[in-house]
Amino acid sequence: MSEFRPSITMQVNGKIVTVIVPPMKRLLDVLREDLQLTGAKEGCGEGECGSCSVRMDGELVNSCLIPVLQADGAEIQTVEGLATNGVLHPLQECFLACGGAQCGICTPGMLMAAAQLIARNPHPTMAEIREGLAGNLCRCTGFLRIFESVLAAATQIQDSEADKANHAR
Repeated sequence: MSEFRPSITMQVNGKIVTVIVPPMKRLLDVLREDLQLTGAKEGCGEGECGSCSVRMDGELVNSCLIPVLQADGAEIQTVEGLATNGVLHPLQECFLACGGAQCGICTPGMLMAAAQLIARNPHPTMAEIREGLAGNLCRCTGFLRIFESVLAAATQIQDSEADKANHAR
């Protein structure tokens, strides 16, 4: 008896993709194995560490907990989707410049959580950044450089938007 494998279509980082996989295969595994998007990492496999975080229909989710069938018709953004036309997102730039990227296991999830935070709160305080990234664990060191990276990126984004507004006048 063969296993049921439905056709699952999603928009991943702006591109429509269709996969034929077991319906209960984890979204994390489909992204990594079937779509070769290896940015999201498996840290715990239990939704506790945030290393596998992606945005699904505008919400931050742990992709290790999502059966791919649940993502049928969804819009998914992975860490690879933060960059635009080969240009790093300000968050990615600031993680590099401020030392927020360390061993790399938590970095994709931190970046996705930070992107979610800034999308909802473009002017976060340090306390709001700490709260916004609370679901992501870093085992390397303290979180200070990560929080500073997010604060620097939020400032850079604000400055860029202010420059655009001034040029539009």
